[in-house]
Amino acid sequence: MEASPDNRRYLTNFGSLQAGHVLTDILVIGSGVAGSSAAIEASTYGRVTLITKGAFRDSATATAQGGIAASGASGDTPKLHYEDTMRVGGGLNISSAVDLLVTRGPACIEALLSWGWQADRTGHALARGREAGHSVSRILHAEGDQTGKVLAHTLYEKVQAQTRIRIFEHCFLIDLITVDDRCLGAVTFHHQHGHQLIWARQTILASGGCGQIWRETTNPPCATADGVGVAFRAGATLRDMEMVQFHPTTLYIAGAGRALITEAVRGEGAHLVDTAGNRIMAGIHPDGELAPRDIVSRAIHDHLTKTRTTCVYLDVRHIRGFAQRFPYISELCHNFQIDPAHDLIPVRPSAHYMIGGVAVDLHGATSLNGLLCCGEVASTGVHGANRLASNSLLEGLVFGTICGKTAGHRAMKDSQPARIIDLTEETPQSTRTELDLPDIDNSLRSVMWRNVGIVRNQDRLHETDDILGFWAHYVLDKTLDGPAGWQTQNKLTVARIVTKSAIARDESRGVHFRTDVPALTTGKPYHVLVTQKGTETIVERAPHETISQLAQPS
Repeated sequence: MEASPDNRRYLTNFGSLQAGHVLTDILVIGSGVAGSSAAIEASTYGRVTLITKGAFRDSATATAQGGIAASGASGDTPKLHYEDTMRVGGGLNISSAVDLLVTRGPACIEALLSWGWQADRTGHALARGREAGHSVSRILHAEGDQTGKVLAHTLYEKVQAQTRIRIFEHCFLIDLITVDDRCLGAVTFHHQHGHQLIWARQTILASGGCGQIWRETTNPPCATADGVGVAFRAGATLRDMEMVQFHPTTLYIAGAGRALITEAVRGEGAHLVDTAGNRIMAGIHPDGELAPRDIVSRAIHDHLTKTRTTCVYLDVRHIRGFAQRFPYISELCHNFQIDPAHDLIPVRPSAHYMIGGVAVDLHGATSLNGLLCCGEVASTGVHGANRLASNSLLEGLVFGTICGKTAGHRAMKDSQPARIIDLTEETPQSTRTELDLPDIDNSLRSVMWRNVGIVRNQDRLHETDDILGFWAHYVLDKTLDGPAGWQTQNKLTVARIVTKSAIARDESRGVHFRTDVPALTTGKPYHVLVTQKGTETIVERAPHETISQLAQPS
């Protein structure tokens, strides 16, 4: 348990009698696969307001190259999908959540196809590929490596067709409104209308991940941890925030942004090699390049450390029809004068997916009354300690739909409509120091990559906790006036939570690897929970059995 004077309830000052207002039955925050699925389902029950801080299709979903894992092919069953997910998850999966994912997944795919999603086919049959950790070929794609782009377009068209969904683009979530431990909506900032208070009977948080707190990341610029930050300040319980998946293969060109090279490339037979052409994964895992992502990422990290090189390479020269199968990747490589048919593709690992998040039950409900959560910002228990490839888009579909249904039912049971409450937040402006936001961002991402990245140890984690705590004294005391500042404050808040959670998990499990404790503890599996109570940040462990029981719907 730790008290911090830098913990604050709201990032901005506001008064409900002066701000603009929007009243709705259900507020959905986020326009990716989870938020869109939730909004579509919720709209069958009542009025929905969907907000997103950029354009509707500016989400991690739209950039996803990998596919959607779902059983349905000959020889595959939900049971096999369940077993693969549990095996990769390192003993922390909540089995009932995994069961929901794999049993409801095929129906969600059928619904998606009925909405016009054009999945790749072989003849009339859906084409299914294989990726790391899967025992059979069950991964659906669209336009080769542009699955997310096609999916985002399909969802956008479906959302647009719902007359009871109102969309606010370029609307930044600053904080959730809470009164007496109940969420009543959100404080937002719209690029045209300024501060607005959106009042809702039920609120669904689907704001995505936090990859931008690491220097190397596959995530789009919008992944700045805002959802986790606002949920934490509102008092919701966070779970397993130390669990961050690092993707083994992102295109590495010095000075250029990191671009994902999808898992499906290795599924098609690509080899990971060093400068001499030697196979990196030889002798490390029987599945070679298709070993779970944490194993492949650490193998590359160890190789780079030992050889003092900056990257390894993907060899795809032997894959016939590569350009047709992966048109986006081929074009990306050609932009840097790399011809995949003749050249090796330089790659290195990057932060990719937040496995931990806001703790929810099987209905998507959080510990905060009136708040539900789905997608990457949520900890459903599906992924455990390591996400099985291509389970994330399916999780967004399945649990987004569940959240939409839960919110709809609860909103309609509430006899009192959303209403405006007299609420004021006034925090005196701090005059300590002036902030250079870009410098803080760069320093934060660098220290997180060095010390809270693929490989961790106790000394560096404590060093990072001290550094972030020092920065917090003069960053989190400020009342800033725009999205750039609020994003920096959210990233710093969440970076501290990830670091404290990594300290609390003194073992190596799944994606969380500590060189000072490289083996699992002999005790029973546990989860790391983080909650803000007043000015205190409470970090504690909870037995896996207890969490699994609490995850059941009440």
